[in-house]
Amino acid sequence: MKMPKLWTLIASSLFIFILAGCGAEINTGTLSLSLSDATTAEYNAAYVTIKEVQVHTDEDGSWQRVASPNRTYNLLELVNGVREQLGITELETAHYTQMRLIIGKSPDDTINLLSESHPYANYIIDNADTYYELKIPSGYQTGIKIVHGFDIAEDQTTELILDFDACRSVVQAGNSGKWLLKPTIKIASLEDFSIINGTVTDDSDAGIEGALVSAQIFNGGTTETKDDDELIIQAATITDSNGEYKLFVTPGTFNLVVYAEAKVPDFRKVATTAGEVLEGPTAENFTLGDSLTGTVSVDVSIMGADDEQYATLSFRQEANCADCDEYEKIEIKAINVVNGSTYDTGLPVGWYSLAASSFGYETQDPDDFTITDGGDTDVNVTF
Repeated sequence: MKMPKLWTLIASSLFIFILAGCGAEINTGTLSLSLSDATTAEYNAAYVTIKEVQVHTDEDGSWQRVASPNRTYNLLELVNGVREQLGITELETAHYTQMRLIIGKSPDDTINLLSESHPYANYIIDNADTYYELKIPSGYQTGIKIVHGFDIAEDQTTELILDFDACRSVVQAGNSGKWLLKPTIKIASLEDFSIINGTVTDDSDAGIEGALVSAQIFNGGTTETKDDDELIIQAATITDSNGEYKLFVTPGTFNLVVYAEAKVPDFRKVATTAGEVLEGPTAENFTLGDSLTGTVSVDVSIMGADDEQYATLSFRQEANCADCDEYEKIEIKAINVVNGSTYDTGLPVGWYSLAASSFGYETQDPDDFTITDGGDTDVNVTF
């Protein structure tokens, strides 16, 4: 007499289990990741090995691997709209709060631009074709965390671009001889970008190769202010062999600044909207005239800091443009310099200010200086 009740209990439990299984269907969408670079003309190549990419959601607090490229990329090739696919994967629909890049310790088996095997997993090739290994500071051994939220919607594809800023990620060696990789990476959704196409030429209408084109936002109210957030570099690229460029920017109003060696820098106000493409008759084209040049030498000393501490040197000018109501500051060149080192660079003649920043220290603003034809100027920066 007890057997029917037992079978009834088993059948009921099985029915509940089946219902629970039907209700546990997981909705998914697609995440597409690609790599781009806000580039620099300071080096011939900047190679970084990306082992894998992980994402994080606050719902369960775990990290989930979404791509395993395990490849060595030359960041300086990822300009003018060129993007490298990192991976495409299905993810559960949710809001994801962070991303983490795991930097590899061994290079892949491809060859570099000198037709040689990669000597290191992460390194730069300078303008004299010399190799310098990039050391990864201990704080990045567990991965580079990027706090940027994004949503995965059911049956839809979310395309994200990882914008790896080579200029601000490489720290030049000082007395220690160490070159450091301290990655600066931004993430943006492809649908949120607008695109600017244009050409940079000289007075003879010939294209200028290697000109730096950057979208800058100036927030300073006075010429005396030199806070870290006074000048924001939103995006940057360099021109190709024909002087042409393509720049992905976050929509808004900004200064489009163009700089080339031994040329007079130029800029103009540009406003874009999401999805807008400026090309053809609306392209932003520039003509740069010749400029005499001089040299500035900057000594960097960060008191009480170790040999991994570095300063970012931002060389700026105050200039006006046809569409500007007043003079604004524009960044001509920027570089990271490790503690205790000296950085020398050539600049077009003119007046300059220098904003020097280092994490945990107050931003330094040494006296403004003037670059003269063939002159040498020394600047000391002490934190």
